[in-house]
Amino acid sequence: MVTTDKGIKKISLSVEGMTCAACVGHVENALMDVSGMLEASVNLGTEKALVEFDSSEVPFRLIQDAVSGAGYKLGTQTASLDIGGMTCSACVSHIENALRGVPGVAQADVNLGAERATVEFVPGMAELADLQKAVEESGYRVECFNDSGDQERELERLSKVKEIRDLRNRLIFAGTGAILLFLGTFDAFPWVSSFMGHGFYPFLLWALATPVQFWAGSNFYSSGLGALRHGTSNMHTLIALGTTVAYVYSAVVVLLDAFSPGVLADNGIEAKVYFDTAAIIIALILLGRFLEAGARGRTSEAIRRLIGLRPTSARVVRDGEEIDIPVDQVVIGDTVLVRPGEKLPVDGLVTDGYSAVDESMLTGESMPVEKVPGQKVYGATMNSNGALYFEATQVGGETVLAQIIRLVEEAQGSKAPIQRLADLVASYFVPAVIIASLAAFAFWMLLGPAPVLTFSTLVLVSVLIIACPCALGLATPTAIIVATGKGAEHGVLIKQAQALEIAHKVDTVVLDKTGTLTTGKPVVTDLVVSDASRTSEQELLFLAASAERGSEHPLGEAIVIEAQSRGLELESMSAFQAIPGRGISAQVNGRLVMFGNQALMNDSGVQLNGLVERASALSAQGKTPIFLAYDGRSIGLIAVADTLRPETFEGLAKLRSMNLDVVMLTGDNVQTAQAIARELGVEHVEAEVLPHDKAAVIKRLQAEGRIVAMVGDGINDAPALVQADVGLAMGSGTDVAMESADITLMRSDVNGVAAALELSRQTIRTIKQNLFWAFFYNVMLIPVAAGVLYPVFQGIGGVPGSLDFFFGTQGFLNPALAALAMAFSSVTVVTNSLRLRRAKV
Repeated sequence: MVTTDKGIKKISLSVEGMTCAACVGHVENALMDVSGMLEASVNLGTEKALVEFDSSEVPFRLIQDAVSGAGYKLGTQTASLDIGGMTCSACVSHIENALRGVPGVAQADVNLGAERATVEFVPGMAELADLQKAVEESGYRVECFNDSGDQERELERLSKVKEIRDLRNRLIFAGTGAILLFLGTFDAFPWVSSFMGHGFYPFLLWALATPVQFWAGSNFYSSGLGALRHGTSNMHTLIALGTTVAYVYSAVVVLLDAFSPGVLADNGIEAKVYFDTAAIIIALILLGRFLEAGARGRTSEAIRRLIGLRPTSARVVRDGEEIDIPVDQVVIGDTVLVRPGEKLPVDGLVTDGYSAVDESMLTGESMPVEKVPGQKVYGATMNSNGALYFEATQVGGETVLAQIIRLVEEAQGSKAPIQRLADLVASYFVPAVIIASLAAFAFWMLLGPAPVLTFSTLVLVSVLIIACPCALGLATPTAIIVATGKGAEHGVLIKQAQALEIAHKVDTVVLDKTGTLTTGKPVVTDLVVSDASRTSEQELLFLAASAERGSEHPLGEAIVIEAQSRGLELESMSAFQAIPGRGISAQVNGRLVMFGNQALMNDSGVQLNGLVERASALSAQGKTPIFLAYDGRSIGLIAVADTLRPETFEGLAKLRSMNLDVVMLTGDNVQTAQAIARELGVEHVEAEVLPHDKAAVIKRLQAEGRIVAMVGDGINDAPALVQADVGLAMGSGTDVAMESADITLMRSDVNGVAAALELSRQTIRTIKQNLFWAFFYNVMLIPVAAGVLYPVFQGIGGVPGSLDFFFGTQGFLNPALAALAMAFSSVTVVTNSLRLRRAKV
C-alpha cells in the first residue's frame, strides 16, 4: 500500500469470482462509482484490482460493498495473534471492537482461554502492523503472530488450490446429477419411455435437477445478479439465462403435463423436458472452469518459484552468540552467518570470509560468483563452499528478491493496450449476444419447424451459452503472466505489459557503449611523453592522477588507480573544475593542470607538439587518448581503454540475426568509436555524443520512423531511456537508470537485450493467436448455434444419422455441445499461453 501526504492511497486487492473480460469491466465500473475513487484497474489474469482513492472520503466498507455488490468478493487472509494482558470477557469485547475498527478487517474473534485473536482481513487495506497497533492502543500486548504463513497463503492463492477444490466439488455433484438426468431423459434409452408414463417421474427429474441448477450453478446466479444490479452483464449472466430458460421451460412442461395436459396439445408444445440439458451445460462449464483454473494456476508457476525462494530463518551474531531467528526479525546492521550449502536470508555486504555464491535464481547467470569482503550478496542466493559473515543492508520488502517479485506482480497486473481493446469489445459483447439470442428466438418462433417453441428455446439456450466471452478476456493476461514470469527466470524484469507489447515492434537498438558493451571499468594502456618535454612517465601519471582526485569520471578513476598501483603518493589539488565534453582543470603544486581531449587543448591555446599523430594512432586502436597540459604547455598524453565484455559479441550477433539495426552510442571521439565498432561489427555509430545529447539522438532516430530501444546503465542515460520507445537498463547500473527504464536486465549482458525482445515477439505472437481463436470461435459458432445450418440440412434431405447427436433431427445445435465448445475455448487459450513457458529466449 502506498499513501501520499494528501491521503491518496494506492493499493492492490485480490478479487475472487471473475471469469471473463466483462467481469473486469463490471468490477472497474463498480469501483469507479464510489465517490472519491480516482482510478481502478482490474486484471483478469492476476485476479487483482489496483485502486487509487482519497482515504479521507472512501472508507474500506464502501470498496468492499462495491465489489460484493457487483457479485464478486475481495480475497482475504487470516492471522492469529497471541495476546497478553487479557483478564475477563470485557477485555475480549474491547479487543474485538478495536480490531473490527481497523479499515480492511472483515472479522475478528478473540478467545480468552487461548489468549488468541483470529482476524480475517483484506491484504492491502490492512496489514499485520495495523492489527498489532490496534491491540496495543487498546492496552494489551501482541506477543506473537501465528500468521499461518503469508508465503504459503500466497502460493496457495497463485496455484488456485482453493478455487480448484471448490470447482472440483461442484463438478462432481453437477456431473453426477447430469449423468443421472441424461440416463433418465434421453429417448434412445429403452427405459426412458416406460418411466415417463409414471406421473411421479418428471417430478423426480425436476427434484434431481434443482440442486444442480441452484447449488452447483449458484456462482453463475450470484455473479450474474450482481452484474444486473449495476445495469451490466457478464459471462455468468449468459450461463444463468441459458440454463434457467431450459430449467424453467422444463418445469412449466412438467406442471402443465401433470395438471393441464390439454394446454400442451392445444398449443403444439411437445411434452418433453430439458432438465438434463441445463444440468449438462452446468457440468460441462464447471469442467471447463476446473481445467482452466488448473491451467491458470500453472501460468503463475514462475512467480510461485520466486516466492518459494524466500528463506524462512537466519543465523545472526548478537552479543557474540550465534542464534537462529525468523528471517523477518533480521534488522539492518545485523551480522549474519551463512555456512556452505545454505541460502542467504537477506541482502548485505560481506565483512569476513570467502566463498562462491550461486546467484542464478536472481540473474540467470549459471556460474557462481566469488565473494570477498566488501562485495554485495543477495537474499535467496545459495552459498557454495565457504562460510560468509555479512552485514545486513536490505531486509524484508527491500531485498532484491522482494523487489523482483514486486516488479513481476506489477507487470502481471498491468494491462497492455491490446488487452484494453479486448476488454472494450467484451463489454459490448454480452449485451449484443443477449439481443442476438432473442432475435434468433423470435425468428424461429415465426418461421421455425414444429414444435416451434421447443426449437426456438433450444436456439435461445445455445446462442446464450456458446457466446460467452471467456476466451476473449483471458487471451492477453494469461500470456502476459507467463511471459513476465519467464522473463524473471532469465533475469529480464518487465515493469509494464505495455513495454512488452511495444518491444515486439522495435527495429533499432541503441547501445550506450560504456557499461553496456564494455565492462565500464577502463584501464590505463599507454603513457606518452611529448618529445618537447623533459617530463617522465611517472611525473605525467602523477600530475594527471593528482588532478583527477576530485573527479568521479570512470576515466579519472582508472588513472588514479593506476597511479596508486605504482605506489605514487598523490599531491592535493585545488580549484577543480569539470568541463563537460572536454575534460578537467585543477591546481596542482600551485600550477594549472588541464587534462582532456583535443578540443580542450585547442580552446585553451595549447600547442600539442606532435602528440596529435600519436593520439590518432591510439584512437584507431579503440583507445581514448587524454592530453595533459601543465602550466600552459603540453607534456604528454595518457591512453585509456574500456575492455569489451566477452559476451558482447554473442549478444550483438543475436540482435543482428533478429534483423535489428544496432547503433553504438558513445562520447568517444570518432576514431576511437569507429575502431571499437569495427571490432564489434557495428556499422552505425553515434560518436562524441555529450550526456545531455543522448536523448536527442533517440528523438532523431524516432523522427526517421524507427521504433527505438535504448540500452544503458548510467544516470546520464536516464533521459534517453525515457525518450526511447522501450528503455532497457542494466542491473549493475544506477538506481536512476533502472527507475527510468521499462525493462531491467539483472545480468549486465547484451544477451539479455536479445532475450527481452525475443520474449516480446513470442508473447505478442501468442496473444494474437489467442485473440484470433477467441474471435474465430465466436464468429463461426454463434451462427451455427442460431440455426444457420437448418436450411442446409433441409436442402440435403435432413440431418445425416451420424450427426443426430450434434444437430438433432432438424439441424439445431445441441445446447450441451454449445456448453462443451464454450468451456474448452477458454482452456485452449490458457493452454496456448502456457506454451510460452517452453519458449527459447
